[in-house]
Amino acid sequence: MNRKQLLILLGFAVVLGLAGLMLYRGDQSSWSGGGAGMGQKPLASLSVNDIASISITAGSNQVVLAKTDGLWRVQQRSGYPANFGDISGMLIKLPDLKAVQVEEVGPSQLFRFGLLPPGPGTNTATLVEFKDAAGKSINTLLLGKQHLRKGGGRPSPMGEGDDAGYPDGRYLQTPGAKTVTLVSETFQNVDPAPERWLNKDFFKVEKPRSISVTFPEATNSWKLTRETEAGEWKLADAKPGEQLDVSKVGGVSSPLSYPSFNDVLPADTKVATGLDHPTVVTIETFDNFSYTAKVGAKTNDTLYLALTLAADLPKERVPGKDEKPEDKAKLDKEFADQQKPLQEKLAKEQPVTKWVYLVPSFSVENILKPRKDLLAEAKPDATPPPVAPDSIAAPPGK
Repeated sequence: MNRKQLLILLGFAVVLGLAGLMLYRGDQSSWSGGGAGMGQKPLASLSVNDIASISITAGSNQVVLAKTDGLWRVQQRSGYPANFGDISGMLIKLPDLKAVQVEEVGPSQLFRFGLLPPGPGTNTATLVEFKDAAGKSINTLLLGKQHLRKGGGRPSPMGEGDDAGYPDGRYLQTPGAKTVTLVSETFQNVDPAPERWLNKDFFKVEKPRSISVTFPEATNSWKLTRETEAGEWKLADAKPGEQLDVSKVGGVSSPLSYPSFNDVLPADTKVATGLDHPTVVTIETFDNFSYTAKVGAKTNDTLYLALTLAADLPKERVPGKDEKPEDKAKLDKEFADQQKPLQEKLAKEQPVTKWVYLVPSFSVENILKPRKDLLAEAKPDATPPPVAPDSIAAPPGK
């Protein structure tokens, strides 16, 4: 390498270094103007352990999350269990939030930060209020716009252009304060939509022994059974000429093994669900669980579903005929160990039977096949049709 090439390479290195420094300073300037308030904890005094109710209001939408009998519930969904992980994740962060920028702002400038008083219109704040068990307000928080960091020539994680920026913080204010605080938390999950906070843990069908679907039109109904968990499915009450096509059973042989739902209906709903004339799916398992799912009308890409559940779990083990006394304790323990998770499963799943669900249609429609779609196609008869006597040609010369 000669002297000239070396100088050119050194020049490129200097340019790249300056570009990196400018990019770093550009990112740092995103948080400029912090002043004396930087590092302060605006919610340091919030007593998280005393919070028994959280209300989130934005525009005309509101959700109230309340702790009842030690369990967080969504009031707008008739007390359906809330996602404790989302709630605790939010509460744990609040007291430790640190200000990265504090700015004195007059009422006329609050629109710039999305902190106008909550209500209809644009640039209004999301109101978050925390109350104790007696209903007394502990603290109130106003959440404004998210702070956007410019892309700086880099693609945005949000899939937007370089200049769109991406959220890396949020402006907030406590009612009556004359300052606006910017923190590095975006609060993306703090949403006033009730369905956003529902606990999506649902039921799960395991080891099905029989599957039946009863349609309003009886000729579409069917039932499949098998003798063992690894056994072959058979069509119950097969009619003459009907034969189950094993290749078509795959879509229905693991029904509701991973069900999900989008929303639940309040107990006093007046929505026409179609559950007065449902398609009924009944599944019995080798663990003696019995699920009955009533499937109603379809709306957009969801179906209404109501569930009932029962389980016939033995309470005691029946000793073997020639069981030795020294084996009893061991066998009793094995029996108890086998029954415990089944009892826990029943206790967990029984409460979900109290609501009507909106489930994604794709999670249910695979089992709602009419009877004809499970049968093998009839093979054409290979026997030639009989020939009429009149059509037989006479021998030559006759």
